[in-house]
Amino acid sequence: MGKSKKSKARGGGDDLIDSSDADSVGSSSTALSDLSISYATEHVNSQEFVLDKYIDALYEKRGSTREAALVKLVDAFESFMLHGLVENRYATLLSQFNNSVKKGSTKEFFLASHAIGLLAITLGAGNSSHEIMEESHPQLCRVLQAWSDASKMIPALDCLAVITFVGATDLAETESSLKAMWDVIHPKSGSNVGTVRKPRPPVLAAAVSAWTFLLTTVGSWRINTDSWKEPIAFLSTLLEADDRAVRMAAGEALVLCFELNLLDVSSCEDGDVNTGGTGGSKNKLFLDMQALKAKISGLASNLSAEAGGKGADKKNLTDQRDLFQRILDFVKYGDCPEESIKVAGKRDVLRVSSWSELIQLNFLKRFLGKGFLKHVQENGLLQDIFDIKVDKTETLSSTDKKIFRSEEEKERALRLNKERRLAQVRKNAVMLDE
Repeated sequence: MGKSKKSKARGGGDDLIDSSDADSVGSSSTALSDLSISYATEHVNSQEFVLDKYIDALYEKRGSTREAALVKLVDAFESFMLHGLVENRYATLLSQFNNSVKKGSTKEFFLASHAIGLLAITLGAGNSSHEIMEESHPQLCRVLQAWSDASKMIPALDCLAVITFVGATDLAETESSLKAMWDVIHPKSGSNVGTVRKPRPPVLAAAVSAWTFLLTTVGSWRINTDSWKEPIAFLSTLLEADDRAVRMAAGEALVLCFELNLLDVSSCEDGDVNTGGTGGSKNKLFLDMQALKAKISGLASNLSAEAGGKGADKKNLTDQRDLFQRILDFVKYGDCPEESIKVAGKRDVLRVSSWSELIQLNFLKRFLGKGFLKHVQENGLLQDIFDIKVDKTETLSSTDKKIFRSEEEKERALRLNKERRLAQVRKNAVMLDE
């Protein structure tokens, strides 16, 4: 594991940033950024030294010192694939990130929650990311329940979505996070009348987006259509919200519900609809869902052709029109969205052809920021999600290509020698039998 307590060699926490050590941390960051991510021994040692300096800084008392270290760590997670460096330090990093989430300023909270999500993505699916989810989930949910600060709620929603997406191992864990998000989207009244809280538009849009991203993972699990009637009905009301970001987030959520067949109900599976009982209830649900489909289609049609008006944000309006036209094409004709992104070489392209994939792509692109392509090229988690097979030599320098090919040649030679030895053993055995 990483260091369990802060280093005292520098004399004081404030000195790390305020005096000559500030230059040291800054130069360390530059050193990390300048290093190739090849795993030659001297490079790994340099990166380990820099990473340990950042971890040390997370133990300092001054918030600005911790914030500076978090900025550098987030940049490192985005710029490089650090799996080999953090797999034995993740518990230490997670502990300090969660301390910043609990006690830090709004800025520190934002940086730490983002770092937690990046740590999970870097480590990929498995026991480590599951531990990250278990350790971070309670505190993130407390932030969402407290409604204390919108600027904390948005990064908490994003982080909760990512760590559950990567770390959840069963439907119950995913449902727990979905419920926490839904309680922000559609809060119920408290014990006193009139205590219903309404999220501000940026928080509402972020909550719907995070909920939708996480919903993409439940497609393979058994879904009870009846339980989705209320959420779908509420999401349809958000298509009439004043805020464009809320309308677009709701549109993506609803088209995903269409793709997952959450609105599909057989009206008469158990007998005649007039016999009452189960058949009558199922028929009512069928009619309700048909009415919701018609409402959603009508609103999507209107939003795909919305007039700009004076002072309208033309780019966002164009984005809205394009999104709802694609939604309408899917609902009416079954036309799936298709997008492609060049990953590295001429042959390496990331392609998506469903709403689930497109929603995952857009959310992870936004969360990873400048690091998205780097992670697509080198992170096995993203390559598995989007079924990408990258030619690793395409992104290497000439020197690194020689090293890579040299290692391949060594492995091939060892394999051939082993095969020759086995063949000789088999030949000798045959000769002895004769």
